[in-house]
Amino acid sequence: MTRDENEGVELLFLLGLGFQMLLGEFTRRVAEAGYPDLRPVHGMAFQALGGSGATATELAERLGVTKQAAGQIVDDLEKRGYVRREPHPEGGRRKLVVLTQAARDHLAVAGRILHELEAELGPETDLTALRRGLGRVVRTFHGEGPLPPLRPVW
Repeated sequence: MTRDENEGVELLFLLGLGFQMLLGEFTRRVAEAGYPDLRPVHGMAFQALGGSGATATELAERLGVTKQAAGQIVDDLEKRGYVRREPHPEGGRRKLVVLTQAARDHLAVAGRILHELEAELGPETDLTALRRGLGRVVRTFHGEGPLPPLRPVW
């Protein structure tokens, strides 16, 4: 799109389309790279679990979903071999959900694909300025502190 083609198009619409297009292409390429069983929510769960893992309740909070939904995601990922439940270091009945090597391998592939997609935007796209601008949008409407969960709201 040229600047003239964007004139009169609402920012919210362009942000939504950009997200939809980028996520769709990312998902397609991740499937082609050997992960057709994973969807964006799985990658978000991998990110939320991070290096140290989390309980299912913590995962629910980080993803902005119910405890039941987080439990279903964990059950599904465990069956697929991407996470495992371990005893919580503080003891008790809680379980710590941690990533397996299969999940870490997926994250490496996904990261490479994201960088490829960013590079395809071309030198005329100032990614630093784009990130800064989108960061301002988030901070304007959310404030400082940890970022909120990313979840569809429509």
